[in-house]
Amino acid sequence: MPTLYTHSDSNKLKSWLLLSGFFVFIILAGYIFGAAMESPEVLYGAVILSTVMSFVSYWWSDKIVLAMSSAREVKFEDNKELYRLVENLCITAGLPLPKIYIIDDTAPNAFATGRDPKHAVVAVTSGILQKLDRSELEGVIAHELSHIGNRDILLATLVTVLVGVVVLLADWFRRWTFWGGGRRRDSERGGQLQLIIMIVAIIFSILAPIFAYLMQFAISRKREFMADADGALLTRYPEGLARALEKISSDTEPLEAANRATAHLYIASPFKADVRGRRTGFFMKMFMTHPPIEERIAALRGMDI
Repeated sequence: MPTLYTHSDSNKLKSWLLLSGFFVFIILAGYIFGAAMESPEVLYGAVILSTVMSFVSYWWSDKIVLAMSSAREVKFEDNKELYRLVENLCITAGLPLPKIYIIDDTAPNAFATGRDPKHAVVAVTSGILQKLDRSELEGVIAHELSHIGNRDILLATLVTVLVGVVVLLADWFRRWTFWGGGRRRDSERGGQLQLIIMIVAIIFSILAPIFAYLMQFAISRKREFMADADGALLTRYPEGLARALEKISSDTEPLEAANRATAHLYIASPFKADVRGRRTGFFMKMFMTHPPIEERIAALRGMDI
């Protein structure tokens, strides 16, 4: 029977294999578009622009997300029990104490953000504090601290850079083709090989962004599984997190503070149609940032520490 240790190691390996495949995909995209346009400078420009945009997002995304969520910082005097719970788990995990924020929303949920463990933030809704018992809340906080300890924000930023490069390359290539760049090159060279390359590049420019997003979602799902496993290892009580996920998924209140730009940060999708029920088929699962709740609960309850 697999243990939480082997489950965590397996998800780490799968995440890095997906990331490596992403790098190969970027090289392939650059090669195809560069060959069709005969202009490798476009690739360099896309990489630079995406890197700059992601750099800005990496340094200030936590402030943007907290502002979008209307979160307020909690000091020790404001909620001593929550503060001590987070502090004790941080001591166990060997992590610096993150800033703690509360979102005044009755829907139960939580997320972590910040560019590194020294600048991390854990945010919980008022609803999760009201509806979970201590062991369940510990499981949720441990999950979020695992995201911080695993540098998932850094990985997410890197993946965002790669997706941005693919989307920009595909968009620039389609615009270049629309304005007649491909036709001018074909008339100048008149080669069948160049025509074939152009056709392949046009098809690739349509499919590449879709594949890029699918890979991003796949990495996100693997990191959620890993944070579940590592969080359970931290508390030594996987049932607490399993029960918390059950309560979060069965709660019918929508999280008003969430939107599509921030949904991937939460421990469970804040959109109830994504959390439980009919949207768990194979095809729909490919477009989900979180694994189905049923699979996460089964993984937690089916493994030994």
